[in-house]
Amino acid sequence: MMRLAHYSLALLGVASSALAAPSEVQPRQASPFVTNAITDFAEPWALAFLPDNRILVTEKRGQLRIVDPVSKAKGTISGVPAVRNSGQGGLGDVAIHPRFAENQLVYISYAEPGSGGSRAAVARAKLNLNANTASGGSLQNLEVIWRQTQFVSGDGHYSHRLLFSRDRSTNSTTLWISSGERQQFDPAQSMTSNLGKIIRLNDDGTIPSADSALGANPFVSQGAVASQVWALGVRNPLGIDFDEQGRLWEIEMGPMGGDEINLIEKGANYGWPVVSEGVHYDGRQIPKHNTRPQFNPPKAFWVPVISPSSVIIYKGDLFKNWKGNALISALGAQGLVRVEISGNTAREAQRIGMGRRMRCVRQSADGALWMLEDGQGGRLLKLTPA
Repeated sequence: MMRLAHYSLALLGVASSALAAPSEVQPRQASPFVTNAITDFAEPWALAFLPDNRILVTEKRGQLRIVDPVSKAKGTISGVPAVRNSGQGGLGDVAIHPRFAENQLVYISYAEPGSGGSRAAVARAKLNLNANTASGGSLQNLEVIWRQTQFVSGDGHYSHRLLFSRDRSTNSTTLWISSGERQQFDPAQSMTSNLGKIIRLNDDGTIPSADSALGANPFVSQGAVASQVWALGVRNPLGIDFDEQGRLWEIEMGPMGGDEINLIEKGANYGWPVVSEGVHYDGRQIPKHNTRPQFNPPKAFWVPVISPSSVIIYKGDLFKNWKGNALISALGAQGLVRVEISGNTAREAQRIGMGRRMRCVRQSADGALWMLEDGQGGRLLKLTPA
């Protein structure tokens, strides 16, 4: 994955029905939070909160860890399947089933090795924890419930972020998966491939029925693979989250320029690789979104890139002025990028430098922010208002 090395000036495009011209924003602003470092990990990638406030953390090399944020003790969870730890591949996201207290189910995504390379996979398992955090626990009855349709020899653009939604009226649970296009370009537009797509499944990996909360998926008439797809034409979608209106937002890495934040709509096509606000790494131009009105344009884009790695829509009360904003962990911009969302529009409002590539941001139940630094020795950080 190539990324621009210069981030001293960011150009942010804002879109409603059409993309507006980019505008200048200040790259660094004073930190509004106090940072408390909990512990460090070997290339951490994602985190998830357990009901008892302990935290699961994935390490890219294939380790699932558990940490007590109070005592700072940490242990290892055994039973993780073999992963391909190369390039952007490895153990990826971790998510807790919304009814974890009843079923103890944990979901993980990872780069699965195989003939011809690797592919993203999602598995679920029952989490059996030892009382002592340092002694860890194990995954039991692990079951793979989703895979990308093809093995690829390269090690880029797995994406494989996980998100749950729950319809309390029917007690049904939906699993959302962001599936990258693996640097293969054209599969993002093909309905015989699930690369470059936003995937919607039941929590057991089956396809939602027409009488589910959101109805059937939009392409069920086009075959087994297409029936998984909620939206298409995305490149490297590294973050998805719902706002309080129930709308799904997605953040993705563009090529050379053109990182995007999108409002994901049922059946919509976001245009990759046909359109982009960036250009190819070899300098070849790509048509812009406004030249192809059949594709949904991003709500905001970045040139140069910020290299987003995850996103949440903040729903807490600790940072009161941030409620409803998108908070983006950034690798290239080395910090936290805040985007204000108003109706169907989005604009960057603040960029908070943290001096290191940031891999993941999450919100705990009390409204605090938690972040993972990228790379060897990456720390788990708790952020509270200054």
